[in-house]
Order: sequence, then structure tokens, then C-alpha cells
Amino acid sequence: MAGFVKVCKKADIQAGSGRTVDINGKAVALFNVDGNFYAIDNTCLHRGGPLGEGELDGKIVTCPWHGWRYDVISGVNEMNPSVTVAKYEVKLEGEDVLVAT
Repeated sequence: MAGFVKVCKKADIQAGSGRTVDINGKAVALFNVDGNFYAIDNTCLHRGGPLGEGELDGKIVTCPWHGWRYDVISGVNEMNPSVTVAKYEVKLEGEDVLVAT
């Protein structure tokens, strides 16, 4: 059974943006899409770019290194659906954002 780790406060990530958080030494990209929070692996599968530093457009994040685009809800690559990054369950407790380990 997965445990959850508090990674930030809801106010730390404004709607339409994301950031990289550390969960037990693993980098995870956390995004706020219209008040809903989603977490995916931070590492782009193309060349290892940091997805948490990418630009978020709706539910699509663009890797800042080479432009690969991923759906932050599903982890699926926009151009090639067979390419996916891991996604993590997110829950809110009051003002805290927690991500499954």
C-alpha cells in the first residue's frame, strides 16, 4: 500500500504552473491544472529534461530541453502515446499537497 508524503502547500504552486519536488530522493514534477494537482516523473524520456521546469499549457507540459510534450494527468506523450512517464496519486489534506510514494 502506498504511503503519502507532504510535498508543499496548495498556495506554493499557482494554477497553470508546476515545479519539481523531492520525494525520498526521487524528483517528481507536480502541476496545478485549474486547482487540481497532478504528479508525474520529472524526467523526460527523450534526453532526461526536467519536466517540472517545463511550461504548462492546460494539461500539457513541454519539456524545456527539447520540446517533448506530456499530458500531466496521464503521463502520456502527446506525439507518441506508447511513450509514458510514471504518474503518481496526489491528494489534498487541508492546505497540504501529498503525493503517493
